[in-house]
Amino acid sequence: MKKSSLLLAGVAASVLAAPALAADKDLLVFDWAGFEVPGLFETYKEKYGDSPTYAFYGDDDEAYQKVASGFKADVVHPCSQMVSKYRDAGLIEPWDVSKIPAFKDLDPKFLDSPIFKDEGGVWYLPTDWGVTAIAYNPEQVPAEDVATLQVFVNPKYKGRTSLPNSSDDVWALAYLATGVTDWTKVTDAQFQAAADWLRKANENVQSYWADPSEMSQIMASGEVLVAWSWNDGVAYLKADNYPVAFQREAKEGSSTWFCGYVNMKNAPGSEEKAYDFMNSWLRPEAAKPLIDEIGYGHSNMKGMAMLSDEEKLDAGLGPINAPILAQVPNDPKLREKQLAEFEKIKAGY
Repeated sequence: MKKSSLLLAGVAASVLAAPALAADKDLLVFDWAGFEVPGLFETYKEKYGDSPTYAFYGDDDEAYQKVASGFKADVVHPCSQMVSKYRDAGLIEPWDVSKIPAFKDLDPKFLDSPIFKDEGGVWYLPTDWGVTAIAYNPEQVPAEDVATLQVFVNPKYKGRTSLPNSSDDVWALAYLATGVTDWTKVTDAQFQAAADWLRKANENVQSYWADPSEMSQIMASGEVLVAWSWNDGVAYLKADNYPVAFQREAKEGSSTWFCGYVNMKNAPGSEEKAYDFMNSWLRPEAAKPLIDEIGYGHSNMKGMAMLSDEEKLDAGLGPINAPILAQVPNDPKLREKQLAEFEKIKAGY
């Protein structure tokens, strides 16, 4: 992470879900902690002389509950599997893509769902994508131990692992570990097998990390040797010269996901500024600061073409020879079932 140390990253985490970085009062962006990267809103700041005002969160479900309870924001940054909840609750309205020149350059695979785009319009603007895989300390963890996702239930690492406090990511891990690579077709037996595996993994967990800066801090401290991690936690550790490796090719595989922005209905700020913010984010030139600062890929195909293969590989975005579970929209009822079961598992039940 080039803009700050891990210590400063932790400061951002301390203001989750609260107004922070107050700037332009006409645009409130409710976002993941760490996404206040100047290069992403560069043309917005050039036009208005100020940054948007940000409020932060660390988990998709937390963000949804906050806006569903009345918190007012202009744009929110959910990952793909959450969009149906925003739509079903009547919280969002379509984007007018005639006002977004770069829309034509977005990778169509990120819009390949009627949840995102239908006869009613475009409900979702995909912006960033990444992976969830094994981050580990290669000075203390042998490569053969992380050749399998069973490292998370290995008694050798009791009290030395960390998982995200994110239902989607832990279930992606559990499904992969029990042989499932498509969570849109999960049987009751597969769900139960994954839940049983998660209960075993929970016995090894030192802590559930709330955001990538927290994950990177506990790994840097030496408390945790193995974590189920997004790209950015690894990027933060690399930038501060901590020993870290990112294993995406465990024999059972790893997970991919993508996120984007929704246009909140009855938003308090300026609609024009919301579009200017998105136009800054979606321009090809935003791909470079996104991968440099956070380690994520961009939805703009021209932007990704501007990056070298070395940059993509270093961020953990290159091709792999292992199974992949894509975190695409799945059955909302299953997702709620997973969320409830995850809470029981964390509580020791």
